[in-house]
Amino acid sequence: MEITTKNRFEKKARMAVSGEKVQKELALGHKLSIINLVHSILEHAYELRASDIHIDPTSALVKVRFRIDGVLQDMHECPKTVLSEFVSRIKILSGLRTDEHQAAQDGRFRLTTESGETVDIRVSIVPTYYGENAVLRLLSDKAEEFNLKSLGFSPENLKKIMWAISRPYGMILATGPTGSGKTTTLYTLIKMLNIRDTSIITIEDPIEYAIDGINQIQVNSRTELTFANGLKAVLRQDPNVIMVGEIRDADTAGIAVNTALTGHLLLSTLHTNDAATTLPRLLDLKLEPYLIASTVNLAIGQRLVRKICPHCKGPRNITPAEIKSFTDVIPVALLQKQKDFFVGKGCEECNFTGYSGRIGIHEVLVPDNVIREAILKKVPASEIKKIAVAQGMAPMVEDGFEKARIGLTTLDEVLRMLHE
Repeated sequence: MEITTKNRFEKKARMAVSGEKVQKELALGHKLSIINLVHSILEHAYELRASDIHIDPTSALVKVRFRIDGVLQDMHECPKTVLSEFVSRIKILSGLRTDEHQAAQDGRFRLTTESGETVDIRVSIVPTYYGENAVLRLLSDKAEEFNLKSLGFSPENLKKIMWAISRPYGMILATGPTGSGKTTTLYTLIKMLNIRDTSIITIEDPIEYAIDGINQIQVNSRTELTFANGLKAVLRQDPNVIMVGEIRDADTAGIAVNTALTGHLLLSTLHTNDAATTLPRLLDLKLEPYLIASTVNLAIGQRLVRKICPHCKGPRNITPAEIKSFTDVIPVALLQKQKDFFVGKGCEECNFTGYSGRIGIHEVLVPDNVIREAILKKVPASEIKKIAVAQGMAPMVEDGFEKARIGLTTLDEVLRMLHE
């Protein structure tokens, strides 16, 4: 306990110092060092566990915003005069053209923090009306520490996933909107499959995390290395497991299904609202129903919700009015079982938000014979979902409610996720 408390105080001190460094640098006015300012902002974002840094120019100043636990927060304001040098510094770090101001550019670089940890930073720069805008995605090595339990999968869903990855062929699909943690889920599965006697190849756009022992291919439109073309080439590399970053079009979908049919385990993502919509979405991509029914081993629907800060967590009772408002999305039987929930009151540890970190809420669909027959009949997603629930699938809303019941998140977060 003493070590944990000491580490917490050390991290708290680093957070305060990193924020003060930015403000001290800005206070120097025209004498400030762009190198120090950029480094201080990167350090501050890292200490606050930000996933993204937004450098947004306006007519009068430059806003610096951090996305923390999925929510953008205003952090710093810089004078407009620093914008050009600020963006140039980021371009130099990323190996981009500093003399190009009218075209979008993408790059990446690596930051070593004062605590000795390394962070890969992915950069996107685009020209806007008020000047060049930069968005930096922070990809910490800590992502490699994830496992299925820490991602929030329930014991029942874990069993389904373990069954699916033990099969030598077929498709495992992670679904959800952008920013719902699909890629992290796939990386976690890939790490579990990464053993000595298995050949794993990935095709990604972009490669987010480098993993030892896995051949990772970056999509490159300039050389016509698309997901579809890359997948054709990968099949000649004698892989056991293939991960495709995303199934975006009919060509990729067709090759992916044939790959799964010919003795390969294929992992990929789709942009759908839930697990049940995955199957009709594949029909939209011109796949034959019998191919979908015979190749999809598992469909994972997921979202990310913020976790309650453990340092300011307290009880919260929901009122009859709230219960009434929740009945539209949460079954009454579930609400009546539990009326005591939890909330974060806000403290220095969580930057007074009441939340710290995020966790996934999921639904995991395993196509059984009944669902396969429904696919062959091309029934709508709503009917497939009813069948899956009748066969034992816990819907995402119920998984979220359970996490709110045991105090991992709040009901407000579950509702926010459902309405996004």
